[in-house]
Amino acid sequence: MSEYYYELIITPSKNYEVFLELLNSLLSEALEESNNSIIARSEDDLSDIEYGIKEFSKAVGIECKTVLTKKKNIDWIKQYQDSVKAVEVGKFYVRPSWNKEKEDKINIIIDPALSFGSGHHETTSSCLEAISEYVKKDDEVLDVGTGSGILAIAASKLGAKVDICDTDEVCIKDTKTNYNLNNVIFNKSWLGSANKAEKKYNVVIANIVADVLVLISKDLKNCLKDNGILIISGILDKHIDKVLKKFEDIEQLKLIHKNEWITVVFKK
Repeated sequence: MSEYYYELIITPSKNYEVFLELLNSLLSEALEESNNSIIARSEDDLSDIEYGIKEFSKAVGIECKTVLTKKKNIDWIKQYQDSVKAVEVGKFYVRPSWNKEKEDKINIIIDPALSFGSGHHETTSSCLEAISEYVKKDDEVLDVGTGSGILAIAASKLGAKVDICDTDEVCIKDTKTNYNLNNVIFNKSWLGSANKAEKKYNVVIANIVADVLVLISKDLKNCLKDNGILIISGILDKHIDKVLKKFEDIEQLKLIHKNEWITVVFKK
């Protein structure tokens, strides 16, 4: 990639299509049309093209404004990659695939996707803290509303046997991709929620939103084995009371408050 490129903007006072056709015949690069102007970009100097357009406009008696600028080329892919930062939380180091691993942490690779969950949001990082503390090797874990799969992957990397579910098929697909990136496997997956679970678990994780947690509270508790751990998150502090009321029948172990977001850990 060249260090610089040239941008030529031409704005004819009339007969726009004629100038568009002329530029198309002179250049192999794609043209952009914006606000009655035609924009050409090339790594080659466009001075000769600008001169030709000016001479043509004089010959046909049509006023045409031209602006030619030399601009610094930007590696947009690198710039984007540099903007996606890794995050360290609990036992984990969550990073995009183009970042180097951290040897003293459990590395989780999550490349940005449409689904939620990269480790930066308060709810995700709080859940990772709780998973670091409460999930143990050989635990059976259910991740409800798995999103990008980051929490399920974290539990898997601690040696747990993990099932996942989500009401969004895109999330299930992204989770499978992210599991492959991390060289771990999940046990079962299904489209839907906790009410479709066929067994009980040592740990159930649900990072969703307050209203949904209230709605499926019974299903989440029903998924737990005796002495099982429930980690719920995605709760704005203004909604915490109505959520806690739905879980009064199990023991609250920990409440993690980050900014306006709350994660709660319970034991059945």
